[in-house]
Amino acid sequence: MTPDHVVARTSYADLPSELTTELRAAGLGPEDLYGAVARAISEDVPGTDVTSVATIPETLPGTADLVARRPGTIAGLGVAELVLRYVIGPDVEVARHAADGDRVEPGAVLMSVTGPVLRLLVAERTALNYLGRLSGIATETARWVEALAGTATRVRDTRKTTPGWRDLEKYAVRCGGGVNHRRSLSDQALVKDNHVLGAGGVVEAYRAVRDHYAGQVPPLAIQVEVDSLEQLRELLDAGAEQVLLDNMTPEQVAEAVELTAGRAQLEASGGLDLEVAAAYARAGVDFLAVGALTHSARVLDIGLDLREEAGRG
Repeated sequence: MTPDHVVARTSYADLPSELTTELRAAGLGPEDLYGAVARAISEDVPGTDVTSVATIPETLPGTADLVARRPGTIAGLGVAELVLRYVIGPDVEVARHAADGDRVEPGAVLMSVTGPVLRLLVAERTALNYLGRLSGIATETARWVEALAGTATRVRDTRKTTPGWRDLEKYAVRCGGGVNHRRSLSDQALVKDNHVLGAGGVVEAYRAVRDHYAGQVPPLAIQVEVDSLEQLRELLDAGAEQVLLDNMTPEQVAEAVELTAGRAQLEASGGLDLEVAAAYARAGVDFLAVGALTHSARVLDIGLDLREEAGRG
């Protein structure tokens, strides 16, 4: 059996407009995502599914449910649907029973899909890889949001994302209730310690960026990393409006908040975990920068269960 028999390779033009509109509204770029899904399927089935073609009749119909095995927050249902439609074909029937951002319990059916069983099994792993990874990030983010409840502090992601998955992973952070930092090096300036060394000082680095992009419309946002209250004082006097407090204790952050007195937006970073989240929030910082939202989130366990009525008949 050739690969064309096990993967329909549904064209982008044959995808439902509702799905592509949904993905575009989520900032996922459906055309690029379609290409990524096609590459992922080619990686998983470069020839044929040698197990499924030997055990499953090509035309056998069936229905499968995507089921949460653990509690969590869901993200990526539209991506999973794109995978299923690409592999199974335009005639596949997809029904969603949850939405991105939903909190679910074990046993919750997230989506049902009807089509040839052979193609359901071919699509299974790639669809679950996307859905489990993104839901894991949303779940981890939701834990941080819960830890910060009742405060004005928001949890924010970083650029510590999986190469090629940045838009997807930042979308998952939003599904979990978090806030996105810059998407790329081009979106916003972030002056870090190596820039400070190159420029000869923290204020010098800030002014170099500010002056280089003076007059840009809209104005370039500039955030500057500091590791001492003295650097913070210097930057505030220089007019900096966004400051990243790196590796400071909650007590130091509280001093920084008092010193700043609303003149700049403050973000804390550096090895933060859930045990200290509330302490930093009580200190009054605006954001917590948490790279672990994307680089260390545990994949949410989601399975694909074929209904028992599928069979040779």
